[in-house]
Amino acid sequence: TVFNDRHFSCENCDGCVSGGFDSATSQIVLCQNNIRQQSHMNRVVTHELIHAFDHCRAHVDWFKNVKHLACSEIRAANLSGDCTLMNEIARFKFGLKGHHQTCVRDRAIRSILAVRKVSKETAEKAVDEVFDACFNDLEPFGRIPHSKADAKRAYKDFQNRDRYNSNL
Repeated sequence: TVFNDRHFSCENCDGCVSGGFDSATSQIVLCQNNIRQQSHMNRVVTHELIHAFDHCRAHVDWFKNVKHLACSEIRAANLSGDCTLMNEIARFKFGLKGHHQTCVRDRAIRSILAVRKVSKETAEKAVDEVFDACFNDLEPFGRIPHSKADAKRAYKDFQNRDRYNSNL
């Protein structure tokens, strides 16, 4: 069970970090001085909730295994809306074929470098080694939610998945 006053914290943060997941306290930190729009906050909360989901589901070794961190960052960038076409256009980065994957890869590397003191080469290698498996892991949504309507459908599917699976 998630309790807003226990599992979410709004704080002032250094740099341009928007949020984070603290695995020791199972708490999501929102950087109130760096989030200016509701849509941005929604993406940050979704991104960090994916880390929380991975923490509970996969027992991620956040500090000793950079591949674990890379996988969670790939999943969070892929599923949170970080790499939507509109966000990429706002960053003046856009392309056609394979652009979503490129964005996910780049944002995962950037996130690793923001939270760990590793070289760019180490971060890139970790992301490349786990990319395919982690990019294709769409839990708990079952799909990449490209819009609000798609996210609502994914959530409804998630709520009903036990009912569907019991009929198999």
